Amino acid sequence: MEETIESTMIQGKDEMESSISHLNDELIKIRAGKASTSMLNGVMVEYYGNPTPLSQVANINTPDSRTIAIQPWEKNMLGEIEKAIFASNLGVTPMNDGEFVRITIPPLTEERRKDLVKQAKSYGEDNKVSIRSTRQKMMEFIKKEVKNGYPEDAGKRREDEVEDLVKAHYTRIDKMIAAKEADIMKV
Repeated sequence: MEETIESTMIQGKDEMESSISHLNDELIKIRAGKASTSMLNGVMVEYYGNPTPLSQVANINTPDSRTIAIQPWEKNMLGEIEKAIFASNLGVTPMNDGEFVRITIPPLTEERRKDLVKQAKSYGEDNKVSIRSTRQKMMEFIKKEVKNGYPEDAGKRREDEVEDLVKAHYTRIDKMIAAKEADIMKV
């Protein structure tokens, strides 16, 4: 019985860590007015009929803080890369000069910054919901095990552990959102 509760605790913690990792991935995609190659992480390009990550068909770098330069390894990929960037809804316009695809990141307006902060906070809330769901599953399992003969005081300790785990993850989410908000609002 102790092993099953312990494995449930580990599984729950893994799910919560997965939520934090997902939040981090989502926050990286929110651009704060600076060029970052990570903005293009989810972009898939049609490469000989197969969707392929952009980083596997081109060299991507940032020559300055407002520009991303993409140099495909095969010149015939310029058009496909351009199409893939348009389709990804990043809110940027790629420019093809025959050698490179360049993306210029426009400076953010105050209104756009506020929208991005709202988006970041929304991601944070979504992740808190995910953690609450995991918490609920863990608590139900512990209560079921107590009914099946697991010691009540040990069950209470496990419930307290779950609560501490949830609080720790909430704190991490809040810190991540605050850091992203500061980054977005910095002019």
